[in-house]
Amino acid sequence: MSNVFEGYERQYCELSANLSKKCTAAASLNGEQKKQKVSEVKTGIDEAEALIRKMDLEARSLQPNIKAVLLAKLREYKSDLNNLKSEVKKIVSGNLNPSARDELLESGMADAMTASADQRSRLMMSTERLNKTSERVKDSRRTMLETEELGVSILQDLHSQRQSLLHAHNTLHGVDDNIGKSKKILTNMSRRMDRNKWIISFIVFVLVVAIALILYFKLAK
Repeated sequence: MSNVFEGYERQYCELSANLSKKCTAAASLNGEQKKQKVSEVKTGIDEAEALIRKMDLEARSLQPNIKAVLLAKLREYKSDLNNLKSEVKKIVSGNLNPSARDELLESGMADAMTASADQRSRLMMSTERLNKTSERVKDSRRTMLETEELGVSILQDLHSQRQSLLHAHNTLHGVDDNIGKSKKILTNMSRRMDRNKWIISFIVFVLVVAIALILYFKLAK
């Protein structure tokens, strides 16, 4: 997750908790003190909105999977800020009608503070779930990168094996060529041997005939 976003997030959570305390305090005040406290709350709300805008810009500049997680957090923070604005409106409305202010302090404000506390509790739970989701996204991304590296390694091994097979194929093709040439040489040698056999046989036959004729003429005398 972005360190910049986390910094804005910490500032917002601290500011939100402080604004909630100020709202509670403002509800029990009167006159100028109440106006001053409400003014402080409104200024704090403006600062909170500025932090939310910064978080929104930072989240949208990140990768899609991380951006989705952070934008979900922002929706919770915006809802929390809207509740604070509603509390401020209820407190301000009490300036015009003392009886309404008393009623707000006795019942409505208590309900609003309870609702706000419940909202913050849900916000903390949602933030925790989103952090866990973010960690799972990081783990998934890490696994994906490891799988990609493994796939690249396998492809490199396959390429190397392919080169080895091609080299072996070329070698076998060269051996086939040599075998073909050797076969032709042996065939030619065999033909020459057969031809030489016939020549030798003919020479022996001629010699035998010559010897026989010589003996015949010698005996005849």
